Amino acid sequence: MQRLVLGLAFSAFSSMALAGGVEGVWNTEVSKKTGGHLEVTVAPCQSDAAKMCGTITKAFGKDGVDTQYPNLGKLMVKDMESKDGKSFADGTIWDPEADKTYKSKMTLKGDDLDVEGCISFFCSGQDWKRAQ
Repeated sequence: MQRLVLGLAFSAFSSMALAGGVEGVWNTEVSKKTGGHLEVTVAPCQSDAAKMCGTITKAFGKDGVDTQYPNLGKLMVKDMESKDGKSFADGTIWDPEADKTYKSKMTLKGDDLDVEGCISFFCSGQDWKRAQ
């Protein structure tokens, strides 16, 4: 009986830990160029479930949801490898505005995801917020 209770408690704790992990829906920062932002769904990559990928699942313009956004469904974050469950690296991020791909790293900080794209040692990034 004690094993069953411990097993259930561990299972519940594991589920709570995963719920607060990097998987989920994230809002990018508002673009200075367009005034809009994207919703990116982060989940295990289809090609390798040990890595994380992020797909553009919704776009928002100044006036609300943009159902005609041409990049819906495209991968924005690709092949991010977890270092410790909160830090991810060795993947790439695609910038749809510039149509360029950069080496990338991400750091989970509660309900914020610090996402950076890098060229050599120079990195620039955004703080994405978990969608409600």
